[in-house]
Amino acid sequence: MPNWSGFETHPIGIGDISGFKAKARSAGVDRIVLSGGVRLRPAWNEIRLNLASIWRLPKLVGTLLHGGDNLVLTTAIGLLEDDRMRVIGAQDVAPGVVAGIGPLGTLEPDRQSLADIQAGMRAARLLGELDIGQGAIAVGGRVVALEGPEGTDSMISRISELRMRGRISTSRRGVLVKLCKPAQDMRVDLPSAGLSTLTAALSAGLAGIALEAGRSLLLDQPEVIDFANRNGLFIVGIDPDASGAP
Repeated sequence: MPNWSGFETHPIGIGDISGFKAKARSAGVDRIVLSGGVRLRPAWNEIRLNLASIWRLPKLVGTLLHGGDNLVLTTAIGLLEDDRMRVIGAQDVAPGVVAGIGPLGTLEPDRQSLADIQAGMRAARLLGELDIGQGAIAVGGRVVALEGPEGTDSMISRISELRMRGRISTSRRGVLVKLCKPAQDMRVDLPSAGLSTLTAALSAGLAGIALEAGRSLLLDQPEVIDFANRNGLFIVGIDPDASGAP
């Protein structure tokens, strides 16, 4: 759990939009950065709106029930913003967390891993078009896992179980690929990876991870890259729109 003792903090319910706005205004906030994950969407009766946005409640309930993550988050941004406050991306205040292009450590993907990256990119793109997830894992050129609501690390953990059951190869390592969704709102929920991602990838026997360059976040980069180098994993930034990518 991060230590926020050096900051002013105000615990607020996930659906308490009006409470958040009141606290933000009293503190003079004019920019909002959304960070972290949401494990469970708020129930419709947990949503607290101010008078200016109460008319949006029926549409919001429909979005919570039927919308994908990107639609839900974009709708939430619309509720948080007003004439005094704007939501900005984490990369706007911490540009050093953005994944660059090419190998980010000392290791590079070999021929088999490049084939896995190609397969993973196609799957991740299709998955993003459906607003379901951002990640896919390919082993031996075959897509074996797609990211859903459970998140990236849980998806990776399934690979170890599939190997133990003999459902996928134990001799071919595989690659995790994460891309932005085609309709991605760049202010929130960019594809990301951190030390837990690399730890899970190592445990699952993967060769490495590929992140969309310039549109993904690699958190704690020095520690993560050092971990990858010491454990024989590669981290590579890719451009899925480039000819012959990666």
